[in-house]
Amino acid sequence: MNQRTKHQRAERRKARVRKKVWGTPARPRLTVFRSNAHIYAQVIDDQAGRTLAAASSTHPGLRKAAPSGSSKTAALAVGKLLAERALAANVRHVVFDRNGRLYHGRVKAVADASREGGLTF
Repeated sequence: MNQRTKHQRAERRKARVRKKVWGTPARPRLTVFRSNAHIYAQVIDDQAGRTLAAASSTHPGLRKAAPSGSSKTAALAVGKLLAERALAANVRHVVFDRNGRLYHGRVKAVADASREGGLTF
């Protein structure tokens, strides 16, 4: 199996999820992007096309908490930071967009940490 077909399958999964998951001003979309080295999360209002809050493992404060940006501890720290920033932006309820990835590992860690931080979805 070559890399191109893997990428195409991932893009199809992502598009299938994005057809159903849509962020509104009342319930913006919490999306998680996972690379091999880092993890990124955003809270997006799709109707306005605006990012309301964002956090990533590249943030200088989180680099001290988790030296590796690709670990579960980094994902937990990103989820907590995102929840703090979302609550500061007056966002309490979100819909979760796993970006075509399995709800497991680092993606699940971001979700669990943001729930502990006060977001509901």
